[in-house]
Amino acid sequence: MSINISEKSNFIWKIADLLRGDYKQSEYGEVILPFTVLCRLDSVLRDTKDEVLQANATLKYKNKAPFLTKITGYKFYNTSDFTFEKLKNDAGNIADNLIDYIKGFSENARTILESFDIYSQISRLDKANLLYLVFLKFVDDIDLHPDNVSNQEMGYIFEELIRRFSEMSNETAGEHFTPREVIRLMVSILFDPDMAKICEPGFMAKLYDPAAGTGGMLSAGIEYATEQNDRAIIEVYGQELNEKTYAICKSDTMIKGKGYENIHLGNSFTEDKLPHEQFHYMLCNPPFGVEWKKYEKFIRDEAEDLGYKGRFGAGLPRVSDGSLLFLQHMISKMLPPEEGGTRIAIVFNGSPLFTGDAGSGESEIRRWIIEQGWLETIIALPDQLFYNTGILTYIWIVTNRKSGVRQGKIQLIDGTSFCDRMRKPLGEKRKMLTEEHIKELTNIYGNFVPGEYCKIFDECDFAYWKVTVERPLRLNFQTSEERIARISEQTAFANLAKSRKRKPEEIAKEVEAGEKQQAEILAAIRTMDATVLYKNRAEFSKQLHKALKKAGVAVKAPVLKAILTALSEKDETADICVDKSGNPEPDTDLRDTEQIPVKEDIVEYIKREVLPYAPDAWVDESKTKKGYEIPFTRHFYKYIEIGNAEQTLHDIEAFGRRIQAYITKLFGEV
Repeated sequence: MSINISEKSNFIWKIADLLRGDYKQSEYGEVILPFTVLCRLDSVLRDTKDEVLQANATLKYKNKAPFLTKITGYKFYNTSDFTFEKLKNDAGNIADNLIDYIKGFSENARTILESFDIYSQISRLDKANLLYLVFLKFVDDIDLHPDNVSNQEMGYIFEELIRRFSEMSNETAGEHFTPREVIRLMVSILFDPDMAKICEPGFMAKLYDPAAGTGGMLSAGIEYATEQNDRAIIEVYGQELNEKTYAICKSDTMIKGKGYENIHLGNSFTEDKLPHEQFHYMLCNPPFGVEWKKYEKFIRDEAEDLGYKGRFGAGLPRVSDGSLLFLQHMISKMLPPEEGGTRIAIVFNGSPLFTGDAGSGESEIRRWIIEQGWLETIIALPDQLFYNTGILTYIWIVTNRKSGVRQGKIQLIDGTSFCDRMRKPLGEKRKMLTEEHIKELTNIYGNFVPGEYCKIFDECDFAYWKVTVERPLRLNFQTSEERIARISEQTAFANLAKSRKRKPEEIAKEVEAGEKQQAEILAAIRTMDATVLYKNRAEFSKQLHKALKKAGVAVKAPVLKAILTALSEKDETADICVDKSGNPEPDTDLRDTEQIPVKEDIVEYIKREVLPYAPDAWVDESKTKKGYEIPFTRHFYKYIEIGNAEQTLHDIEAFGRRIQAYITKLFGEV
């Protein structure tokens, strides 16, 4: 960030000091952001203002917009007689004049300002006698003319202001924008395979961001492409949920004159404003760990009704984190390979790599993406790189047009050490990527050669079978008083003495009958020899049936099961309990699962890893599921020798003796 940018953002920030007392800290942005946008709009129109006023007065056409925008050189204009400079000359009527000035903007610019609810802020500031003071600061003390502040620098200023205001109001700044060097890396890798094509005359492409924020990713895409080819045309499209950041994104693209009409307000999931569009490139930094419960019904209905014909057919992640929904949404907008295909770069935290067991929504989404051959590369970024979080983040590259050498392969790049420490942190951001780091990581990606920071895997290396391993149930049985006492605790047995009748006399009669049956059952069981320990369930059941039959007590299956449960205990020396078909019954307490790589034979794995320790174990094949996870850290783990254990113990003992000597000396002096 240059000194120029820092100075201007710091100055604009200091204007908030005027608002203290009349505004809460969390409300400062509601004033500063729209006035910054208004100041920028006034600055870029300053040089052509007189010519626009003259043309507006003399032109007889009903639609003057094409002529006025041609004069300004932008997609907007202002026909009010006022300018910022003129407005300061009438302090007594500043509110009315400022509103008149805003209404003089072309509809597209006026709509952006109204998205900030600027009229309400003007009224509130005026009532607090602050409007003219705030306005004067923007007029006299700061100049946002394009000669002094480029479009790129203006983007940095907006982002810095949003970061500061978000911190003050405990909002998540990361929901609005991404550090520019991270975007630069994403764009560099996104475009890398197409550099020759981008440099061709007449190159055109469509770029989309479903969580556009302030438009930083879209701007970076345009900037990078035009650096390679100043005649390259990148049409940008985006959608943003937050109205204020949407307004900044819209104003930024409008000033640049590229694609402002393709920036939309609304939720990309429930109000997709570009439902039939497809794009050559897509970029996104979705909010990390943000739940989607508010939109759950809409999304689930689409998933169930449309399946793979919709956006979410592969599966749904847990409600607490909707980041994978953004990737699915973007995949639905990929161009078919025969039409050139699409490349996607998206930022995730670690959760989408491994969260969710086999068969879960997350695992099924990973499975779908990988088995379709779309996941190309994942790059691990350093921690403390983002403004609002210090966690590790990852760039996923997803495409339906992998090059020949990448077919069937997935590339993992460890970029966690590619960073410099910042002299002064910005929020949680304490590290940054330099242009050299970006270049190195892009080269590692492009070279596609295994090494210290790069590993190449087959797509099926991330697939596994989740296998359920069962152990047989072994029980002994006895009719001791201790075990008989447990029968009354069984729900099915206790329910015998509960009534479902409504009339009091019927209730009493039914309860009495149930209590009598309970007593008869317990009496019948007590006729059995309490000293005998049965280790075979079938044999014990046979003796129990005899005792009940002899006592003339009829017992239904649920109650009989409850009795057997109460009279049993686990016993490794007992016979295996079997079902009616003679198959062993599993002991749920001994049930375990194994994750077996799909490249391994399940039978051979069980023979090698399970049966030597549990010879009676078996696999319940009906429960076997296929899962996908990407254990990124495991593949780049480096063992660090912690030192010789004996030497460490010697050092600790020596240190202890020195401490004891200091204590003795201290007390000796006292």
